[in-house]
Amino acid sequence: MPDKVLVYSRFPKALLQRIGEHFDLLDTAGKPPHEVFSADDLADIRALLTAGGTPLRGPDMERLPQLGTIVCYGTGYDGVDLAAAAARGIAVGHSPGANAASVADVAMTLMLAATRRLNVADHYVRSGDWAAARPSPLMKPPVGLSQRKVGIYGMGEIGRKIAARVAGFEAEVGYFSRTRYDELPYQYLPSLDALAEWCSVLMIAVRAGAETHHVVNADLLKKLGADGYIVNISRGSVIDEAALVAALKDGTIAGAGLDVFETEPHAPDELTSLPNVVLTPHIGGNTQESHVAMRGCVIANLRAFFAGEKLPYAIK
Repeated sequence: MPDKVLVYSRFPKALLQRIGEHFDLLDTAGKPPHEVFSADDLADIRALLTAGGTPLRGPDMERLPQLGTIVCYGTGYDGVDLAAAAARGIAVGHSPGANAASVADVAMTLMLAATRRLNVADHYVRSGDWAAARPSPLMKPPVGLSQRKVGIYGMGEIGRKIAARVAGFEAEVGYFSRTRYDELPYQYLPSLDALAEWCSVLMIAVRAGAETHHVVNADLLKKLGADGYIVNISRGSVIDEAALVAALKDGTIAGAGLDVFETEPHAPDELTSLPNVVLTPHIGGNTQESHVAMRGCVIANLRAFFAGEKLPYAIK
C-alpha cells in the first residue's frame, strides 16, 4: 500500500497527478485538515506536502502527532514555522533552484514591460489613439535598458540568473545580499539603501521572512527615485504595498512590475487601477519545465523520508 501524504495547500489536480502515482494523497483542497478528515485519518500521517507560502504553524503541526516531514512544492518555505518543526524533529524539504530560470524569465519580462511601458503602448494601439494621432504623455521616450543600472536584492539561484540575463541587455548590474560573492562580476553594494540609491531598477529576489517583511518601504522607494522602477518576483510581504501604491500615484517612483502580492489572489484595488504597473498572477515558476523539476524534488524528498534516509533537498 502506498505511503500516505497529506496535501495541505490547494493545488491544481494536474500538479498532483504524478506525485499521486507514487503516494496515497489525502487532499485537503486547501481547507484545514481536521475539517476534511477525521482524527483517525490524520493520526498516522507522517508526511505533508505544502506550498511554501501557506501558513503552517506549530499548532497546525500538533494536529498531526506522527508528522515526520514537511515537503514544500517549490523553493519557498516562508509559511513554515521552522522553529516549531525543529522542536518536533520534523524534517523540512523544498525544491531549491528548480524554478529559478522560469522566475528569472518573468522578472526580465516584467522589467522590460514596465520600463518600456508596454501595457500603456498596448492600450494606445487598441484605443485607436495611435491611428488618430492623438498624443499621449505616457508615450514619451523612456530611458533604454542599456543606459540603466539594475540592482538585484538577493543573489541566490534566482538572483544570479536574473543578473546574467540583465547583463545580456548591456545594463550595469549591482547587488546586495547577506553574502558578498567575490567570484561574481557584478558590483556589490553594502546595504539595500545603498543599492536603491545606486540603481534605477530594483529587482527583488530575496527570500521572504521576518527580517525582510516590508523592508521595501516608503523611505527606500524615495531612494529609488522618480525615474526608478521596482520588480518583485519574490514574495509580496517584502514590499509595503500601501507605501508602493502611494509612491506610484505621486510620482515618487516611475513604475513597477509585480508577480507577487501581500494578499493572493489579488483582487482589483488601487494598485490594479494604476497605468504605470504591470501585474501577473504569481506565474514566475509556472512553466512545464519548472513543474517537472519541482515534482521531481518532491518525489525524491518523500521517497527518501519513507525509506528512512535524509531528505536530498532539505532546507539548510
